[in-house]
Amino acid sequence: MQEATSRFSALLDSSAVASPELDLSDRESGMPRLWRGFMAARILVAGVLLLLLLYLRVMGQPPQIAALLICIAYLVLTVWVRVLGRPTLPGARFDPQWVITIGVDVLVFGLLLYMQVGSINFAPLFALPVLLAAVLGPLLLALGTAATVTVVVLLDALQYTFAGSTDAAGRYVQASITGIGLFVVAYLANQLATRLVRQERVALGSEMAARAQIQVNQLVIDNLNDGVMVIDANGVVHAANPSAREMLGDAAISNAQLAKPPFVLASRPAWQSVADVAVHSFLEQQGLERDVVISHGQGASIRLRVKTSLSSVPHTSSQGSLCVMFMEDLREMEARVRTEKLAAMGRMSAAVAHEIRNPLSAISQANELLAEEMQSPQQKKLVRMVAQNVQRLNRVVEDVLDVSRAQGGTQSASTLHDASRFIKGVCDDWQEQNKARNILVTGIEYAQSAIEFEADHLRRVLVNLLDNALRHATQQAASIQVSFSAGEHFGVWVLSVWSDGTPIEQGVQRHLFEPFFSSQSRSSGLGLYICRELCMRHGATIAYQRSMREIFGQLGRREGNDFVVQLRAGLESTQPMGFMTSQSSSMSRF
Repeated sequence: MQEATSRFSALLDSSAVASPELDLSDRESGMPRLWRGFMAARILVAGVLLLLLLYLRVMGQPPQIAALLICIAYLVLTVWVRVLGRPTLPGARFDPQWVITIGVDVLVFGLLLYMQVGSINFAPLFALPVLLAAVLGPLLLALGTAATVTVVVLLDALQYTFAGSTDAAGRYVQASITGIGLFVVAYLANQLATRLVRQERVALGSEMAARAQIQVNQLVIDNLNDGVMVIDANGVVHAANPSAREMLGDAAISNAQLAKPPFVLASRPAWQSVADVAVHSFLEQQGLERDVVISHGQGASIRLRVKTSLSSVPHTSSQGSLCVMFMEDLREMEARVRTEKLAAMGRMSAAVAHEIRNPLSAISQANELLAEEMQSPQQKKLVRMVAQNVQRLNRVVEDVLDVSRAQGGTQSASTLHDASRFIKGVCDDWQEQNKARNILVTGIEYAQSAIEFEADHLRRVLVNLLDNALRHATQQAASIQVSFSAGEHFGVWVLSVWSDGTPIEQGVQRHLFEPFFSSQSRSSGLGLYICRELCMRHGATIAYQRSMREIFGQLGRREGNDFVVQLRAGLESTQPMGFMTSQSSSMSRF
């Protein structure tokens, strides 16, 4: 969850940084569309000018070969820019691309104005380059273009003065009015274009923030342990996180089949109870909370607590609100409550254990003093019984205190020499005590297998794992197997305790090594936790997995639960010299 939270922060930070200054070239924005529109307008103007000159020539006007060639060149150039050119967004620096657009327009329209082709007034055409510079360029370029066009129009009026025309004064007035109008148009168009860019950047920033928020919400939902589904009024599931798919799935339905909603919730009979909650929530138009059972057949079922909440915004596909459904495994809820109760009991037990330790020490010392005075065999037997029970109570007290301390870290180096023979002896002692000679099979690599582990602690780990295996095994021949061999990596030995029990459920696997957690009502839930703590102190690891094993004396393989402990090899450890697999009943004690 911490990794997901860091990813959420990175998304929010990136959107916050990117929103003030966004690169519009990465998406289809309004400015490129305007550029293409202006380029199409230039092609249209060039085509109309060419057709107009051809029409004048057909109507008997004096031929204007130079003007005709200029229009043809202008048409070719506008098409070339439209096809090969790329939109350039407003910037602080001058772009050479404006020379072949604005510069060419001013030059062509100025030449046509000076040539006086017929009685046509080409002055209104100057609005095109001015608008192009104002909309797609910075303000300085827009005002410069308006000033250039004004100079061109004034020069046209000046030639009437040199020619001695009586209409020169009117031309000057017309040129002045045209220049003023172009300056006003350039300024207003540039301000409108700048506002358009600013609003587009704000809109794009909001869109990116919304997308980031959607990703954040999706990451949160995907990492929830509770199942989350979004259902419409027609019973169609539009979204479901992995936990929800895991709760709905069974052996016949893989997650891949449910990985891509939408799917109809009522399409399978097992889901009908969940679909009914959504239906009643829509009918009553309020959120509901129900406990349901999903049965997958063959006795497999899961109990869920379902909570629903209706959205206030209508959904486009159903034209109604959506139902957001939260599902929680009741088994995990009950396990958490039980774990909390047991944890509280554990804290109380730790306090009691402290109070028991001192009287227990006094009883032990008194028993030792009595042993010195007892003479008869019957009295000595009673003294030994007291001593054994005192040691047993002392071990229980130490276990409770170890759990209350929850010590991690490592312990001082303690090398166990000839670990293979030690493990074999522990297995034989456990068989004798539990009368499980036909159940346990050992496969041990015999070598100078020194490991970094204290002998008493390794005994406790192995006995706890064997007791756990005995509770879940089928009691058939070879239903429990213990192996000890060199690991794949140098300097590692692997101790494995396998049993042919049923698979441990996913909800239980997550809490296997937690204190005071157990799937059985009469178990304290300390065994696997103590195993993990002892392994951590000695630099070892313990893990659970499902694996296949050969069944000795039978044909075939069987799948079962496997607890694997990886132990650090001691300095005196060597490579295995041989491998022995035998039934415990036929093995001799070492």
